[in-house]
Amino acid sequence: MVLDQAWSLLLVAAAAALLPGVSRTLRLPAIVLEILFGVILGKSLLNLEFSGQWLPFLAELGFLLLMFQAGMEIDFAMLRRQRRSQLLFHLLVFFVTFALAMAAAFLLGRGFFMGLVLSTTSLGLVVPTLKEVGFSRQPMGQSIIIAATLADFLTLFAITFYVLWHRYGLDWRFLGPLPLFVGFALLLRAGRLWVWWHPNKAARLLAPQDTQELGVRLSLALLFLFVALSELVGLEPVLGAFMGGALLSIIFLEKVNLENKLSGIGYGFLIPLFFIHVGMQFDLRNILSPELILFTLELLGLALAVKILPSLLFVFSGIPLKRALDAGLLLSSRLSLIIVAATIGLEYGFINEQYKDAIVLLAVFTCLLGPSLFKLLHRPTGQEPAAGGEEKRTATGRRDPDRIAAGKQ
Repeated sequence: MVLDQAWSLLLVAAAAALLPGVSRTLRLPAIVLEILFGVILGKSLLNLEFSGQWLPFLAELGFLLLMFQAGMEIDFAMLRRQRRSQLLFHLLVFFVTFALAMAAAFLLGRGFFMGLVLSTTSLGLVVPTLKEVGFSRQPMGQSIIIAATLADFLTLFAITFYVLWHRYGLDWRFLGPLPLFVGFALLLRAGRLWVWWHPNKAARLLAPQDTQELGVRLSLALLFLFVALSELVGLEPVLGAFMGGALLSIIFLEKVNLENKLSGIGYGFLIPLFFIHVGMQFDLRNILSPELILFTLELLGLALAVKILPSLLFVFSGIPLKRALDAGLLLSSRLSLIIVAATIGLEYGFINEQYKDAIVLLAVFTCLLGPSLFKLLHRPTGQEPAAGGEEKRTATGRRDPDRIAAGKQ
């Protein structure tokens, strides 16, 4: 059944507005309900088709904004405060996870790309869960956040280079990302120097009462600039969007107000459209065969194992065994990045439609299972202490450009 463009726009806009309220009532992540709403509308049940190209376009824009905000979520100041031995330890945790994920992929009879899929986590689920139970500033919480950050960052880069290798092999085009990285480095240096010399102007960019919304305009300009650069050098635009968000995160450490404004645009409308669109493309019949049901169950078991087993290494950093296992359970949460990986895998033929749908179902299961069990095992500890380790602004309002946090007064 083909639905008129005006009615389809009204239907999806109403869903984007109402589903968060329903999710709070049911105590479920809004993203899960958005995917399920898309499942009801799409191939699995009602089989509605929306006329026009507005939904795919807005869903793609929401997808890019989602990855831009994923880059902004990375706390580079926290990473810089870690000792070298701590970073090496967390890299070890990631590479053990990666090795187990590759072993799991071959046990499933799949290749290298499925190992990359199983290596993902969801920083966007991990950080809010830790804040809710009051653990995000404790040593355990910091270790989990660093592990999730490295998993998101390194997995996305690994997927990008694997796609390049698949397309071109080991020839000169494998160096395609170089202009993107050079542009990132130049803009990063220029941005830090500008913030250093103009701290008051930088603070106005992040001010909540900026009537011209210059911070939002700058953010969207960076998003489209890096997406365009990615397209020009033959890379997935998701990498450019992620790097644009990471650039803002490095330059502006006090970016909470700007993140809230972008969330209003993204999570308020565009990102829900992406997840509704994902649900509409999901076909439940693809995973109802005995073979695919078994595959999905095996995938779920292995997806939990490749995160929980490496978490045992946290014992060596002073975290009790029980809490180390709980950390692995939370890190097994997957959502946005695994769906991005599944979309890329389908596009390049690394997986078929059935396996893509199994991965989407895995994302729904783990994003419910991981945070819910973690919160059940850890009661909220109350108000979190203020963040430590950050310098106060001097009387001149300036600090070293490599450490400046624009927006502090």
